[in-house]
Amino acid sequence: MNRYVAYLRVSTKSQKLDGLGMGSQEQVVADFVARQGGELVGVFREVESGAKTDQERPALSEALAVAKKMKATLIVAKLDRLSRNAEFLLRLQNSNVSFVCCDCPNVDKFTVGILALVAQRERELISERTKAALQAAKRRGKILGSRNPALQVQRMNEGCRRAKQSFVAEVRPLIDEIEASGVDTLQGIADCLNRRGIRSRSGGEWHPSTVRRIRLNLV
Repeated sequence: MNRYVAYLRVSTKSQKLDGLGMGSQEQVVADFVARQGGELVGVFREVESGAKTDQERPALSEALAVAKKMKATLIVAKLDRLSRNAEFLLRLQNSNVSFVCCDCPNVDKFTVGILALVAQRERELISERTKAALQAAKRRGKILGSRNPALQVQRMNEGCRRAKQSFVAEVRPLIDEIEASGVDTLQGIADCLNRRGIRSRSGGEWHPSTVRRIRLNLV
């Protein structure tokens, strides 16, 4: 039976709920593994830009390490969920870690180099188009930024509050489930969450203090 380690990534916390969010990616990966008759032995989640390298994305580094240790295949829902950094993808091409993308399962070590360069060029073009649009808006006399900074700060704080509440609503049932199974210490709960590949709100590992904050709704 083939073993798989899943890596799920979104660029912003809001994408957890929109488009190809965490839940959607996990379903795509689970369906692919089931069709292959394989076993999913690890799931790693991260909220980070695809332009970052693996050193700047701890969950990806952990996923690669686990895949290598267990001789498992790293699996992602889409290639751009893995990275839009060509240097990283080319390093992966030469590593001993096998990988598969659900949206293009026929990608191999020869074609990934081409796709890596295409992905990086796409990222560069998005940046160039954004800068050009801002410059054109300035030439037309458009005032960029908020006319009401205080209102903008208020909206940002409200958005942050909603994101915190959403995260608590997402992980609290998992903590309750773990407690119901007989794990009654903060360290034990943190260990269970880490073994499941669940990331804390900051994207790192769980600790007793972070579990306590969730239980008291203090995130």
